[in-house]
Amino acid sequence: MNTTQGTKPPLSSSASATSLKPPLPSPGLRTPSNRKTIYDRNLNRTRTAELSRASFAYLFSEMVTYAQKRVTGIQDLERRYVPSTHERTLPGTPSPPPSFSPKTQLLTPPSHRLNEQGYPLGVRLLPLLLYRAPPRTATRPTRILPLLQFITTTLWKHLFGRPADALERSSANEDEYMISDNEPLVNMYVSVPKEMNQLNCAAYVAGVIEGVCDAGAMTAAVSAHNGGTEMWPGKTVFLIRFEGGVVEREGILEGRGVTG
Repeated sequence: MNTTQGTKPPLSSSASATSLKPPLPSPGLRTPSNRKTIYDRNLNRTRTAELSRASFAYLFSEMVTYAQKRVTGIQDLERRYVPSTHERTLPGTPSPPPSFSPKTQLLTPPSHRLNEQGYPLGVRLLPLLLYRAPPRTATRPTRILPLLQFITTTLWKHLFGRPADALERSSANEDEYMISDNEPLVNMYVSVPKEMNQLNCAAYVAGVIEGVCDAGAMTAAVSAHNGGTEMWPGKTVFLIRFEGGVVEREGILEGRGVTG
């Protein structure tokens, strides 16, 4: 018995040529369908992805070693970054009031110290995190407490995946605030020798906090201190001292009823 198998007719030459043509490039800059740019996405592929702690520990240890080879003591290793007046003036921020006395002398040459290495990161993180925030909450803080709450929640979660453990205000001085971290990530794999027991490598994080404060037009001096307890031997307290002009402006805004 002879059987016949049906075959598809061949495509015409014009149809095959049309299907093989590459799509024409769209003119101008392409915009994603969700209207989000690269600045809306984390560097990680997913928001839940975490960087390798081993890689971070190795990189941070090299940063500490680099700084340690260029200092003469512990205070020099933790030294604060003191930018010039030109660096303090950020685009879009008002000029400081007359009582504001910016530090105009750069104490150290290149950025070799831990605080100096963290300061530029903080200056850039504030506008980036505000840009990524939802429109209803993307408001630049204008008072001290909202800024510190932004640091202990949004900034801490972005850097360490969790909020800070405590935020306190000094009862003795109205210009001093304290942020506590029971287990700083930067100190987790750091072994400090006995002769350098006063060293706290979280001075790098203190530089980040100081950069955020300066970017928010609230100049402050931030330092990291060992505050270990029996339960939390590696606890670190970040002492934040705001400039006199910032405290004076805080009183004026409070009198006007500004809450943001």
